[in-house]
Amino acid sequence: MISLISPSEVKNPTSIAIGSFDGLHAGHRKLIKSVVEENQYTPTIASFWPHPREVLYNEMRLRLDLPYEKLPILEDLGIEQLVLIPFDKELSKLSADLFVRDILINQLQAKHISVGANFKFGFRRSGDINTIKNMIKDTDIKLKITPILEDKEGRISSSRIRDLLEKSDLKNAFKMLNRAYSFNGKVVKGKGIGKSIGWPTANLEIDGRKFLPGEGVYAAWTTIEDSQQKIESLMNLGSQPTINPLLPSAVEVHLINKDINLYGLNLSVEPIEKLRSQIQFENIEKLSTQIKKDKDNALRIFKTYKK
Repeated sequence: MISLISPSEVKNPTSIAIGSFDGLHAGHRKLIKSVVEENQYTPTIASFWPHPREVLYNEMRLRLDLPYEKLPILEDLGIEQLVLIPFDKELSKLSADLFVRDILINQLQAKHISVGANFKFGFRRSGDINTIKNMIKDTDIKLKITPILEDKEGRISSSRIRDLLEKSDLKNAFKMLNRAYSFNGKVVKGKGIGKSIGWPTANLEIDGRKFLPGEGVYAAWTTIEDSQQKIESLMNLGSQPTINPLLPSAVEVHLINKDINLYGLNLSVEPIEKLRSQIQFENIEKLSTQIKKDKDNALRIFKTYKK
C-alpha cells in the first residue's frame, strides 16, 4: 500500500511532484503520469499540510480529498508515497532557493521534478520554474514542466470542482474528477426523530476539513465499512427546518428498504443527484409524505446508474 509519511521517512531517491493535488483531477493526473514514467526513482507526491493559507491568513481551506482519501487513488495511478511537509510560520519564511536545496534536493533527494507551468513556492511565492531551473542546472536532476490543462470552459481546477459541488452539479463534477465524489463519516447518536416518523436516519460525524456539496436532499449510494455493497439511500445535508430550524447543519442518511444498526460504524456516502432543496413543512405528517416522494424519485434515479 502507498504510504502517508513525513519528509524524514521518505524512500529515496525520488521522482516527485509538489502541490496540493486537491481533487486529483485531469490536470493533476497529467503531472502524476510524468512522475511515474521516471520509474528508476520512487514515484512521490509531496504536499504541504496544513494548507499555507490556513497558517498565514487563518483561512479555513476545506478539501475535496483529505490526505488519507488520496492514498488509494494515488496508488492506482502508480504513486508509492505521499509526503506531507509540515507547513508553519518558520517554513513560510524559507526562500525559494533554500526550499529547492534543503527540501527538494537534500531531504527528498529529488532526481526528477515535475511541476505545473504556473507553480509558485517559497517566501511570498517568490519562486517559480525558473528558480528550479537555475538551482539544478549543474546537477543530474531533471525538470518536467506540464502545461496548464484546459477544456472549453477554461482551466481545469479544484476551484471549479468546488463550484460545481456547491451548485449540486454532481454530473459535471464527476467528469472533472474522473471519479465519483464521496465523503466518509462515523454514525453518531441523533434524536431519533426520523425513526419516530418511519424514516430512520444515520447521523454522520464528518471531518470538519472536508468540502461538502450544497445543502439539500439527494439520492446517494451508501457503503458500510468493510463492505463493497452500495446501498440505495436518501441523504439530507443541511438543517432540519421542519423539526427545528435552529439546529446546526448536519448530514443524515436513510438506507432505503434496509433495517441495519449502523451506530458506531463508518459510512462512505456518494451523492449522485440532488432531489430538492430543503423545505419547511407545516407539520411532521407533510414532511413524511414528502420523504416518501423523495424515496420514489430516488429509486427511479438509481435505475439509471450502475452501482
